[in-house]
Amino acid sequence: MTILLDNIEINVVINYKNNKNIYFRFKEDGKLYVYCNRFVGESKIKDLIVNNKQAILKMYEKIQENLDAENLFYYLGKPYIIVIGEVDNVYIEDGYIFAKSHKELEKFYLKECERLFGIRVEDAKKVIVDVPNFRLRLRKMKTRWGVCNVRDKIITLNTELLKRDIDLLDYVIIHEMCHFYEANHSARFWQKVEKYYPNYKLARKRLREGLK
Repeated sequence: MTILLDNIEINVVINYKNNKNIYFRFKEDGKLYVYCNRFVGESKIKDLIVNNKQAILKMYEKIQENLDAENLFYYLGKPYIIVIGEVDNVYIEDGYIFAKSHKELEKFYLKECERLFGIRVEDAKKVIVDVPNFRLRLRKMKTRWGVCNVRDKIITLNTELLKRDIDLLDYVIIHEMCHFYEANHSARFWQKVEKYYPNYKLARKRLREGLK
């Protein structure tokens, strides 16, 4: 059945269980699932939904946000709607990204990280010319955008940076390269960062908003 709450049409699916209580839950398909015993009629369920309208709508908004996030592909600060279909290669066009499968989309993402991160690192080396030769590693990290291992001469970049504006990627690269001069975050370190990236404070603020 369907029910209208504040001009929002919600599809309701009733699952009869041996429950003493009635439970409401939205699933990934965007429908409201009701779990109750078979002695509860549809009119009673409708009344309960209406009486708990605010809580139901809050649950609805949350699941819609999750569905929107799953259907979007973020690339260099811009969201693209994912379209899965019969295409030979992954490509972006008019606000959409087309791919044969989600697996191919993941491969494209990682290849773009390797390609673009490599290019931006080489560009940074032209500016900061006296850093030692280092290896570049890429991996997804939950709490850090980048890591510099000064001893082993390795810089690791978070693949999630591909979702952010390219100037933020440049900031993280410069930040980590500056650690070859100062291994800590002393005043001298930040002076070095500012020399090559004057707006580093704004970049740090923007990055904090995106890494939970």
